[in-house]
Amino acid sequence: MSIDRRIFFKTAALIGVSMAIGKSFGASSPEKGESGEVEFHGVLYDSTRCVGCQECERVCAAAHDLPEPTETVETGKVRKTSDHQRSVINSYKTSKGDAFVKNQCMHCNEPACTAACLTEAMYKTKEGPVIWRGEKCMGCRYCMVSCPFDTPKFEFMSTNPKIVKCDMCYDRIQKGQLPACVEGCPGEALKFGTRRELIEEARKRIAASPDAYQHEIFGENVAGGTGFLYLSAAPFKEIGLNTQLQNSSYPALTKGFLYSVPSVDVLLPPLLLGIYAATKNNHIKEEEEND
Repeated sequence: MSIDRRIFFKTAALIGVSMAIGKSFGASSPEKGESGEVEFHGVLYDSTRCVGCQECERVCAAAHDLPEPTETVETGKVRKTSDHQRSVINSYKTSKGDAFVKNQCMHCNEPACTAACLTEAMYKTKEGPVIWRGEKCMGCRYCMVSCPFDTPKFEFMSTNPKIVKCDMCYDRIQKGQLPACVEGCPGEALKFGTRRELIEEARKRIAASPDAYQHEIFGENVAGGTGFLYLSAAPFKEIGLNTQLQNSSYPALTKGFLYSVPSVDVLLPPLLLGIYAATKNNHIKEEEEND
């Protein structure tokens, strides 16, 4: 089986450019506001306003052609996102009473999944959402291993498997629409906006009702900052959020290592992917010719 020379040399040229601009390794550059701060968009989730109706789960499923959720929320039963459900609501008994919490991709400012992805299939958009681009995926699943929130899921039972995770309804955002869960929440527990706006709003709510909230915003700093931000009456640990995560981003842990490793070692996987794509393309052509 021959390798398409045009595709092979195109891949080799791309790697040459990558070696020349090594510091571009990572996510896309975000837009900045007038203050110079990053203007990623995100969602503020206020657990005190959530009634556990699961409407966010249903509209999410409908928006992404996923099966309608059938499980109900049970206090003490922890449900996780899966290859057929991008968002789930759980209920916890806390020191402040029963509380609900929504779980989905956190859309980190500096995502570990994008840093671990060898082909930029997992991609941080300039708008803020972290999306998966199937045409670039080589199936290594490093994104699953690297995520500190255990978010990306793989369709193991599919003949054409995909990585499944919340993409913050990126297609809707591009059209000027709200994410489906935000638009569909009857209790206004979810609010969409820039992280700066959402953090300001969260602080206003805490200041206005200091006895109703923990005086902290989960996601403001954790893992380098996340697109989904949380307010809660109960300590975050009591509603199932991982409070042991570091504040600095996880890709920051590897920056020194990446710059010390020879470029050929770091960029070998993309080269192999290029060869794989070329041979796969030729294989398909041969099958078509034999039919």
